[in-house]
Amino acid sequence: MAARAIWSGIITFGMVSIPVKLYSATDNKDISFNQLHRDCKGRVKEQRMCPTCDRKIEYEEIEKGYEYAKGQYVVLTKEDLEKLPLPNKNAIEITSFIDNTEIDPVFYDKAYYLEPDEAARKPFALFMRAMMDKGVVAVAKVTIRTKERLCCLRTYGGTMMMNTLLYPDEVRVEANKPLPDVQVSDKELAMASSLIDLMAQEFTPTTYKDSYREALLQLIEAKLEGKEIHEAPATAQTNVVDLMEALQASMESIKAKKSAPAEAAKMAEEPVAVVADGAKKTRKRKTG
Repeated sequence: MAARAIWSGIITFGMVSIPVKLYSATDNKDISFNQLHRDCKGRVKEQRMCPTCDRKIEYEEIEKGYEYAKGQYVVLTKEDLEKLPLPNKNAIEITSFIDNTEIDPVFYDKAYYLEPDEAARKPFALFMRAMMDKGVVAVAKVTIRTKERLCCLRTYGGTMMMNTLLYPDEVRVEANKPLPDVQVSDKELAMASSLIDLMAQEFTPTTYKDSYREALLQLIEAKLEGKEIHEAPATAQTNVVDLMEALQASMESIKAKKSAPAEAAKMAEEPVAVVADGAKKTRKRKTG
């Protein structure tokens, strides 16, 4: 089934306008559960209740209220919200271009991708090519539903991504917070640096998987088939007594894991003595 656009409008920068459609770029793969009544296994329904009137109410009876004091609200109607100035209602208005490393990942919120209208393929491709050549991302504003959002446009291979960004007052952590005031020796720092170098590798997303989701699906399948469920073994707890000892042990463990495949490959090519019919012969070790 083709993806459904959640927004359509134009990208604007300078006097250039490019008609585009916006799509969700990610898909939540979490396994969802329904709430059941323990006694009869009937599905539980959530209802909107008014405690003052002591009755169930329908969606049409609900208004939006902002609590400006304890138990006191100012009511905003749909008409009130529609009167708010939203200059970017149908446009992704680019305000600047910045280096692609300047936005800290903490500011990224949701990811979307953009596709051009058929007639706008050339300016869209030109825009992407220019951004890739310059190594920049575009900072812009866009209104999605009823909220104006800060966002950035960036290239991801042959796809134009749009990431909504958090405003500074929505980020709880301090960017310039000092490091913890503890004493770290040069030897400890060198050992930690060596451990990082040993573990360094290119990021390949396809090598990672959601082990918990896979285990949950296996559990569901086992219960459906009436199989016995075995408890997963507990993870061994490691008590760190000495920091240098822990760093050294970590390095030795990683070195051993990295050398194991090489040793196995070497063993596969080593000659192995074979005794057949009283005569000693030599053959290559075969794997698998």
